[in-house]
Amino acid sequence: MITGTKHRKTPEEEELSKKLTELEELESELIQSELDLATLHVELRTFEIRYLRIIGARYVELDEINAQIAEFQARLKPKNKNFKEMAEEARTKANESAKAADIEKRPLERERFTPSEDLKKLYREVAKSVHPDLANDEEDRGRRQRLMAEANQAYEEGDEALLEAILREWETSPESVKGEGVGADLVRVIRKITQVKERLKVIEVEIDQLKDSDLYQLKVKVEEAEDEDRDLLEEMAMHLDEQIVLARQELKKMKAKKRRKL
Repeated sequence: MITGTKHRKTPEEEELSKKLTELEELESELIQSELDLATLHVELRTFEIRYLRIIGARYVELDEINAQIAEFQARLKPKNKNFKEMAEEARTKANESAKAADIEKRPLERERFTPSEDLKKLYREVAKSVHPDLANDEEDRGRRQRLMAEANQAYEEGDEALLEAILREWETSPESVKGEGVGADLVRVIRKITQVKERLKVIEVEIDQLKDSDLYQLKVKVEEAEDEDRDLLEEMAMHLDEQIVLARQELKKMKAKKRRKL
């Protein structure tokens, strides 16, 4: 009876096996990092909308009143260059505040971004399959980038159906078929490992930058206050309301004083 001999791996096959294991671990890390980055982007965007609706609207009103005060002073003393410059600066600030808030044109969004575990799992599956940094060539990268952009948008909108459609589109595409040959596979895996590592570095930097932003720092303070049953944004709003009342009173006094002189 002749028994078969076990195939002994070549050095190339051994190396390919190691690299595949390394790539699998890096891909898992990459997908989680992409999920963390996408989630952070949406959380900041939804918090910004919340901030602008509560605080931004009040800054628009306060800056507008202050601009009217400065312009009123400039009209009273048209030859005074300082008043004229102050009025121009105040008007510019008021216009910028109104443009930044642009509340009426913004779509109503969730107060908080709370993706379900199913949505997160589906996003990971899509990202693991179509991530651009796993592309073999530029044409493949372009297609992956398009699908990944669609996936990010679907994730932000909580659209599980669209994420599933993207995944099905990729899994049934010819581009998803792997090539053959140990040598070629080894080269592709090594290149993919390099690409994944580079992308991980980029994500780390971007997350650090987002967390260093004033918006993120304010978001953290608001959430810490909520843990203490405090509404920090409402407190800020009340303070601004007081400033608005004082500014209105000042403008009213200035106009009344001018009428008395007339």
